[in-house]
Amino acid sequence: MRMIYLDNAATTKVNKKVLESMMPYFSEIYCNPSAAYSFATKGRIAIEEARNYAAKLIGASDMEIYFTSGGSESDNWAIKAVAESFSDKGKHIITTKIEHHAVLHTCEYLERHGFDITYLNVDSDGKVRLDELKKSIREDTILISVMTANNEIGTIQPVAEIGKIAHEKGILFHTDAVQAYGHIPINVDEMNIDLLSASGHKFNGPKGVGIMYIRKGVKIRSFIHGGSQERGRRAGTYNVPGIAGLGTAAKLAMENMAKRAEKEKELRDYFIDRISAEIPYTVLNGHREDRLPNNINFCFRFVEGESVLIMLDQAGICASSGSACTSGAIDPSHVLRAIGLSDEMAHESLRLTLSYENTKEEIDTVVGELKRIVERLRGMSPAYKAFLGGEKE
Repeated sequence: MRMIYLDNAATTKVNKKVLESMMPYFSEIYCNPSAAYSFATKGRIAIEEARNYAAKLIGASDMEIYFTSGGSESDNWAIKAVAESFSDKGKHIITTKIEHHAVLHTCEYLERHGFDITYLNVDSDGKVRLDELKKSIREDTILISVMTANNEIGTIQPVAEIGKIAHEKGILFHTDAVQAYGHIPINVDEMNIDLLSASGHKFNGPKGVGIMYIRKGVKIRSFIHGGSQERGRRAGTYNVPGIAGLGTAAKLAMENMAKRAEKEKELRDYFIDRISAEIPYTVLNGHREDRLPNNINFCFRFVEGESVLIMLDQAGICASSGSACTSGAIDPSHVLRAIGLSDEMAHESLRLTLSYENTKEEIDTVVGELKRIVERLRGMSPAYKAFLGGEKE
């Protein structure tokens, strides 16, 4: 049975060219790039080439890119470091109710240490209300942190407008771009971004490596103390294979983003249209147009999402009910609750995230399996039978 992988928001397959670019740094050019001898030069060159590609992808300069272990570290660094560095100006931070837990839990940590956090509501599509954002700004606001695109429902935020609002008030703006970096165009200058987080494994790079963009002139503390790596701002021996792979993935994203996005959108819209037309009592979660090219999130009324997942898995189809970071959680998705879904509807939802390698034939197979699974589960659902009885009355 051939596997059909539709969980690319959780992680992506490492591109073959990315893997090839990494291999020499495991056992051939295995030096510590911080060493003084000439053998280490090759490692340093690889790091700086990767830094250049990572920067170009978002219109930044090389000196504004810092390598980290991934998105969670970058989110923690951005928020905690701004909080510490600017606490004399104020202790108020604004974020949203639909952020990734790397942001939400960091903000909760800061609340326990005397900071005041405003968690903005979003509309039914998952978008920030700009008027509410403006009203939330105070004299002591030091940071606004809003994700570029949501990892569960795919909704893309008006990042440029949010950044403009922040800058007009002299407030730093951070965006968690983990789901967006390498998938949709981002320009840090045009979008008024001061700090940005991204992770290699979300755009066909390796796991365990990410970036932090820090705009020139933004002075925040180091996050990991130790050696003098990353110009003294992030200590730790360089993950040269991972960094080289991230750089290659960024290069490939620059070259192929438009073509990949076009194919993913075509598959995404075909999938959404078929589900909407062929499976009754379904609700699309997230904005219909302003969403990531590969994201599909549906609520299938009267069926348990986890049951659908198990049955899809038995058919060789990989999907998810939400963020991989909360897999196994009993509580309903905080994102789905924030857009107004009941706990019941949140538990009935399913996320399917595509790749440019998926095919229309695979989508047809998945739609067919979903129709079969949903019909079977609804046939065993007392709530569905009661609902149909009510409709007939």
